[in-house]
Amino acid sequence: MGKDMALGRFWCLCRLVYMPMSYLYGKKFVGPITPTILAIREEIYSTPYHEVNWNKARVTCAKEDLRHPQSLLKNVIWTCLTKFVEPMLNSWPINKLRDKALKNLMKHMHYEDESTKYIGISPINKALDMICCWIDDPNSDALRLHIPRIYDYLWLAEDGMKAQVYDGCQSWEIAFIIQAYCSTNLVNEFGTTLKKAYGFLKSSQVLDNHPDGEAYYRHRSKGSWTLSTADNGWSVSDCTAEALKALLLLSNISPNLVGDPIEEERLYDAVDCLLSFKNNDGTFSTYECKRTTSLIEVLNPSESFLNIMVDYPSVECTSSVLEALIMFSENYPGYRKDEIGKCIKHCSMFIENSQRKDGSWFGTWGICFTYGTLFAVKGLIAAGSTYNNSSFIRKACNFLLSKQLSTGGWGETYLSSETKSYVDATSPHGVNTAWAMLALVYAGQVERDPTPLYHAAKELMNMQLDTGEFPQQEHVGCFNCSVYFNYGNYCNLYPIWAIGEFHRRLLEKN
Repeated sequence: MGKDMALGRFWCLCRLVYMPMSYLYGKKFVGPITPTILAIREEIYSTPYHEVNWNKARVTCAKEDLRHPQSLLKNVIWTCLTKFVEPMLNSWPINKLRDKALKNLMKHMHYEDESTKYIGISPINKALDMICCWIDDPNSDALRLHIPRIYDYLWLAEDGMKAQVYDGCQSWEIAFIIQAYCSTNLVNEFGTTLKKAYGFLKSSQVLDNHPDGEAYYRHRSKGSWTLSTADNGWSVSDCTAEALKALLLLSNISPNLVGDPIEEERLYDAVDCLLSFKNNDGTFSTYECKRTTSLIEVLNPSESFLNIMVDYPSVECTSSVLEALIMFSENYPGYRKDEIGKCIKHCSMFIENSQRKDGSWFGTWGICFTYGTLFAVKGLIAAGSTYNNSSFIRKACNFLLSKQLSTGGWGETYLSSETKSYVDATSPHGVNTAWAMLALVYAGQVERDPTPLYHAAKELMNMQLDTGEFPQQEHVGCFNCSVYFNYGNYCNLYPIWAIGEFHRRLLEKN
């Protein structure tokens, strides 16, 4: 258990926030009290700052944010650490050990900043790392390099300046957009667009591993794609898988239309990277393999997030990798054949074993059962399952059809993620409708009875605006069942994909 508690085994999104927070706490740094600081204190605290009871505040959480209530035992432990252990750590000679630890933390933060071109893995760790660099040396090159990359997180919305939850999702969305375009059979009409998208994905692949990555607990990055751009530096399993799928689709289109194909060696690198993400049980997580036991969650200090200490496997990541490896094997059947074959088998078993009694799959990174079921169905269909030979596919179709609204669409709210059960929205949602429609199309609904799909397609077409766009509606992205957000292009790409795939299957049927 002691080995499992090592910080390098925590989920990267967690440990990279813990590091600067630990540094700031250990330094006991207090900046100058300026009028701006006083104004912020007045704005964010409901009680005058000098009257705040910090011992009580330490164990208080607003009920709206409470997802993971802390036990009395844990609160007692935190209090004992604060009251008794912390004073010892500030006393000689133990404080010398703390000073050494703080220097090591700063070293790790500099590595993170340099390997992400000062973007960071998230706006939270980016902001905290920047503060730590300022405290360490206000005239440093590190702080100077941090400042211009603040703007990677900022964007001007209709109602003012916003900060994103990530520095973008360019690679992720473009991979899906390419697949959506290819589903429409309109690649000739949009060759210029696909050529530009192809060029972006080729330029966004991470071509090398980070130097000395093992010493800083970094996973392999060579051959991968990040959620956003290569500068981000953080490889993600499903982003790599979806990018690989998009590149394989484009490689089968004339170079005169979309440009020269990517070098085979870079496709091999992508597959090598995907296989490196494989957990011991054959499943796939996000940024890294699952490095520790779920028992470590007992240390989770956050009241707002469940299951943040471990990089758990998900149906979506596992399905994306499954599809990518199958598509790759169809194009390059001799490369790592046995390993890929075993991986496909394990992925399929995990997806099947994750199905709920009602036929759905829980979505970790989207809302929620509609999203999870789409990925699960796509993965199983790619692996050879059909409506006729798989009870898993039949149950999934029955689940989705049972949730179709009278208007023909589907609508699911964020409450599904929080309650772990399907919660209908009051009206249809374009992206939910497209997800459900795609899952049914891939599962052969066109051949059995296309009527529900006609209703869904009509619903989507009625949603389309005069500009050709589809409306942005409620959030469809999810993180740890407590943070919700939108992917800017989902509202357009998924309806196009669903209608295009449906139309193509209809033409094939007829």
